[in-house]
Amino acid sequence: MGTFNRLHLVRQVDLFTLRLFLTAIEEQQIGRAALRENIAASTATKRIQVLEDIAGIQLLERGPKGVVPSPAGAVLARYLRTIFDSLDDMRAEIASFTEGVRGELTIASARTIFVPFLARELGDFSREYPLVELAVHDVENPEIIRQVAHGEADVGVFAAAYGLDLDGVDVTPYRRDRLVAVVPRGHLLGERASVTFQDLLPENLIAAGSMLGAFRAAARRLEREFEPSFHVRSAGVAISLVQAGLGVTVQPECLLTPDVLSSVTMLELAEPWALRKIHIATAQGRTPSPAARAFLDQLLDRPQEEEPAGRA
Repeated sequence: MGTFNRLHLVRQVDLFTLRLFLTAIEEQQIGRAALRENIAASTATKRIQVLEDIAGIQLLERGPKGVVPSPAGAVLARYLRTIFDSLDDMRAEIASFTEGVRGELTIASARTIFVPFLARELGDFSREYPLVELAVHDVENPEIIRQVAHGEADVGVFAAAYGLDLDGVDVTPYRRDRLVAVVPRGHLLGERASVTFQDLLPENLIAAGSMLGAFRAAARRLEREFEPSFHVRSAGVAISLVQAGLGVTVQPECLLTPDVLSSVTMLELAEPWALRKIHIATAQGRTPSPAARAFLDQLLDRPQEEEPAGRA
């Protein structure tokens, strides 16, 4: 590493990299920060390394459980939060000089997408467009598609699922993440680096929400039948049952926070369907409202040179 140079910092580091650095501190993992910011993990690692090279000092301390800010990194994070707070204030003041986009915007999505991704996006959008009235519908995949197709929701965000009928909607790729196996601490499968669906079938496999259809389809490919002892609506409930030692489950990696990982073991799921593709749905053939168009532009906005998350 070189020495800190203020001009290099101003000229060579963009705001996205600085926000990525803050996100890595919040998530305590660079990989999870990359997922949250919708870029490849390798790209996120490279951006933070370049930032450290420009700063001339290590900003993150890496360990087997993730990352924490170094003393210098904590100082940088403190100033960056002030900078981003000032940017928010500036945006609000400038917005007061113009009427801006107004109206109503209804978003339909599932909890496993709202929690790790859309909640933050909606917060940013609300600050950018304070005259838009937001409504949120927490529903499962088929209902997301139905609401968008019938005009009850302006935008739907859903995970591709086996047998999902997409009639009446236009679909745009949004982001990707991974499905992983989650087993209790000390479980025999926890000693392995990866597992297959066939490995999980003899266990008490807990299905949450739309995962039931995926499990049944995977079981049929093995010429087996799948009827779970526990079929719950919430991923959080499924994970809590695993924490209690009552079974194993498959969940999106983005839901496994450091707190959760302290009491369960996460394993790679070696299945082609373990790559979860998340899409945006809009009504087929219908022009989005100005508010919906602005929200869609925000969801799809990312550095053009980046690969979508999940391709790394």
